[in-house]
Amino acid sequence: MKTFLALAGAAGLAIVALSGGASAERAVPIPAAARDVPKTAGLQTAVLAGGCFWGMEAVFEHVKGVRAVTAGYAGGTAATATYDQVSSETTGHAEAVKIVYDPAQVSYGTLLRVYFSVAHDPTELNRQGPDSGTSYRSAIFPQTPAQRAVAAAYITQLGNAHVFPSPIVTKLESGGFFPAEAYHQHFFDRNPSHPYIVHWDKPKVAAFKAGFPALAR
Repeated sequence: MKTFLALAGAAGLAIVALSGGASAERAVPIPAAARDVPKTAGLQTAVLAGGCFWGMEAVFEHVKGVRAVTAGYAGGTAATATYDQVSSETTGHAEAVKIVYDPAQVSYGTLLRVYFSVAHDPTELNRQGPDSGTSYRSAIFPQTPAQRAVAAAYITQLGNAHVFPSPIVTKLESGGFFPAEAYHQHFFDRNPSHPYIVHWDKPKVAAFKAGFPALAR
């Protein structure tokens, strides 16, 4: 369950290279993926989990080449894919986003670079910032064997490069994706004054735009 009790004076959400709190977030400078999914005709889908889906959705909605982003739940069953049940931390779901993208404009490897650099902190185990529990875990749900191979290789590449001060805890998982309730969709855009959005997610989107100006729209 998202909390608003830790807003004041919290020490930074998703970016490892932080100083001065969430308002100081910036993209971690990490190398591009050494291997990538080959370009194919037509739209492709990625499913990524990394803490509260409000911020994850907001970041990827600003990436050029992304056609649609849906907030939802991945890794559990359809029967328990509701916010109240997922927040109980008993369903096996992770808050996640489904990203529909045009591989002619942005590659899977590039989406992973944004994911690891600025969309969340891949070194936090079963939490992100003020939110704790397995539903806030760092996890990639590959949609194809090629995505799985690229994601696994990139995690190894980043680990070997020691770009983060702590080990990457991101796991590759399997499971379906189930859209979240309507009130969670495009929450960032529809609730710009919400305290959680102001404190945690607006700095994250600003960090993406500053760190990846050529990708931002």
